[in-house]
Amino acid sequence: MDRILVLDFGSQYSHLICRRIRDMSVYAELAPHDAPLEPGGASGVILSGGPESVYAEGAPRPHPSVFEAGVPVLGICYGHQLVVERFGGRVRRANREYGSSELEVVDGAGLLGGIGGSVRAWMSHGDEAEEVPPGFEVIGRTGASAAAAIAMRERRVYGIQFHPEVAHTERGSRILENFAVGICGAKKEWTMEGFAESAMSSISATGGRILCGVSGGIDSSVAALLIHRAAGDRLTCVLVDNGLLREGEREEAESVLRGLGINLETVDASERFLARLRGVSDPEEKRMAVGDEFARVFTEFARERGPFRWLAQGTLYPDVIESGSAKGPASVIKSHHNVGGLPSWLGLEVLEPLRDLYKDEVRKVARVLGIPGSVSARHPFPGPGLAVRVIGEVTPAKLQIARSAGRIVEEELRGAGLYGSVWQAYAAVGDDMAVGVVGDERRHGNIVIVRVVDSVDAMTADWTRLPHGVLEGISNRITNEIEGAAWVAYAISSKPPATIEPQ
Repeated sequence: MDRILVLDFGSQYSHLICRRIRDMSVYAELAPHDAPLEPGGASGVILSGGPESVYAEGAPRPHPSVFEAGVPVLGICYGHQLVVERFGGRVRRANREYGSSELEVVDGAGLLGGIGGSVRAWMSHGDEAEEVPPGFEVIGRTGASAAAAIAMRERRVYGIQFHPEVAHTERGSRILENFAVGICGAKKEWTMEGFAESAMSSISATGGRILCGVSGGIDSSVAALLIHRAAGDRLTCVLVDNGLLREGEREEAESVLRGLGINLETVDASERFLARLRGVSDPEEKRMAVGDEFARVFTEFARERGPFRWLAQGTLYPDVIESGSAKGPASVIKSHHNVGGLPSWLGLEVLEPLRDLYKDEVRKVARVLGIPGSVSARHPFPGPGLAVRVIGEVTPAKLQIARSAGRIVEEELRGAGLYGSVWQAYAAVGDDMAVGVVGDERRHGNIVIVRVVDSVDAMTADWTRLPHGVLEGISNRITNEIEGAAWVAYAISSKPPATIEPQ
């Protein structure tokens, strides 16, 4: 399969380049910034943005083979400056340019073909090309960047100062397609039908029995069904009721998964999980504690029902990136229980068939496999469950508030016909208290935080502007129906700088 190799120079958004290119049915893969390029290893290379300056001591640079392989190269932001430096130009510190700028297209052929005479382009840089390298021509500029886009057509090397991968850049996807398909000649062969077939073929080649942890959510359900169809009786799925599930989730998961013909067993470990979390308030400690306890439950099950060779999980690409386990140097945002939380003593090899997919790609695989819409369309739910929606120590009272309030949020969105149009919706609760009035009585209760966001791949998200009537309905029901809930607040922070989950 043709692929575009994206070299990660430290930007949290390097993955978005991959994501946009995959949208074109062209496979793109993230790799370390200094990864060598093997002959025939890629149809083209993209150098991502990053926080460094090319003239700084120790600034990251690509392996020399990248420019020697003869494949097309596109530098974005920091990558643009690397291109300038590599071919004899000069980069200098300049006035910072952040936000939307008007890009004037000087040459509308090739890389900038089909986008019009000018577009809004998203800038995020403090350096600029002072001198364009010999043999390069300027093909685009802004008021602050005289060389915002450059090209050496003979060698098929390009640099752009702006970020085409972000939604704020108009026709950004067209620019990336011009490079990946038009200039690199990559074929559009990346489909979820092809992925499913390849994944099942790889799983079939594994030996030994497979133990798969499932929750009833889309990620673990898709992973389980892929493995079930590839490995048959070698697969045993375990649903661990950790006491941190959504209301009615255990019963629904059992019904759906068994309906798909999957061999499923349920382990009620709620008491041991809640005991493990008692007195733990730090978010990272909670995540790691949940991951560790999951591993202990699976290990005990494997010893009793085994032997098993593999532990399968529904780990996704954003989980890997945020946990700092991706192929590039992006920093750790938070440890996901199924990535950073697995202990060395686990004793099982890890099988993660979805670890290179984004959430919306998993939804497409779900449709390919025929998974019911009630599963494929359900909102994401964190692996540590309500432990990360209970801020501070996890207590039975706070758990019940978060669980009941989350159900109300989902019911009200469904009633308003909005559930399917938002990415994720839930309620969180912490230790903050407020005074309310019920009837003629004064009541001291918890503040419930409602969070509803829009996203594509969970790496960025914006808060949803819900109609006031819907917010009013949610608030009224939570304060009237839930004992211990006094106030309702609506979270309006986007990601970044916030995360989707509170902890």
